[in-house]
Amino acid sequence: MSIPYLYVLSQREKSYQREYMNNNNNNNNNNNNNKTEIATLANGCFWCTEAIFERVKGIKSILPGYAGGTVKNPSYDQVCAGKTGHAESIQIEFDPKVTSFEKILDIFWHTHDPTTLNRQGNDVGTQYRSAIFYHDKMQKETAERSRNDLEKEHVYKDSIVTEITPFKNFYVAEDYHKNYYEKHHDAPYCNFVIDPKVRKLLEKYGNDVIPEFK
Repeated sequence: MSIPYLYVLSQREKSYQREYMNNNNNNNNNNNNNKTEIATLANGCFWCTEAIFERVKGIKSILPGYAGGTVKNPSYDQVCAGKTGHAESIQIEFDPKVTSFEKILDIFWHTHDPTTLNRQGNDVGTQYRSAIFYHDKMQKETAERSRNDLEKEHVYKDSIVTEITPFKNFYVAEDYHKNYYEKHHDAPYCNFVIDPKVRKLLEKYGNDVIPEFK
């Protein structure tokens, strides 16, 4: 999958935040010449979230990584220890003419549990928290509105605990995390955790899924 907007880092010691901010300054907050936008989301293990969103129409690229913490260039082991402040996240480049930010959030809300604090199923820790790292005022307002609508509709029995917070940093995960689900279909975690999420996506959002994944 090509990545025309995001900088793919060949060396992890290079800060993705620096690359993104330089690019963002040149393109005026998600309004770039290629007409694509960026969303940064945390909703549990990034093996799961990457598998979900790579099946959605209009998604140009996805990078699994770490966002929202204080440690620069963290490793997977450091993040798993729960001491970096980072959440396992994905950064999505998408075409808003094909799939809107609102649609991305709709899928986000309904393919994880936004009511469990620092936990998704058996994955427990602050690194598995639910969060939306907004890139501009419009994303902030859209995220808050979508959360409030869900609360009003009582979609969930418990209150939503998802953080809606400004984007500060994002560090690309190690290469072996990329396309994990596609490479390890037979792994127990994929069978028991990711497969049900993908099936839910297909059932609820079939019209939004790329045909080859149906």
